[in-house]
Amino acid sequence: QVQLVESGGGLVQAGDSLRLSCAASGLPFSSYTMGWFRQAPGKEREFVAAIRWTGDITSYADSVKGRFTILRDVAKNTMYLQMNTLKPEDAAVYYCAASTVWRTDPGFYDYWGQGTQVTVSS
Repeated sequence: QVQLVESGGGLVQAGDSLRLSCAASGLPFSSYTMGWFRQAPGKEREFVAAIRWTGDITSYADSVKGRFTILRDVAKNTMYLQMNTLKPEDAAVYYCAASTVWRTDPGFYDYWGQGTQVTVSS
């Protein structure tokens, strides 16, 4: 069975860094796009970053470009989101997801983790 488990969230101050992890199992990683999404209270779930497992092709939301980096470790079946220069507006529940196609719309993602909370204080 497919499992995606996020970890690494927590409370940080504005300007700090945080690394999120997504441990995956049951997925043929060479066939999937992996993505990070976030959802703040009262807001829609939004795209953050995505990476194609085989080619290391990446995409970022404009709001995080230059600050966040999406990575994957093939040997560990793990995806990461390195978040630098965090801002209060980055606070949200962050979700790991997998898709069979190269898309940024969350509707195209078939598998989801349960989320990890990121809180940024000013």
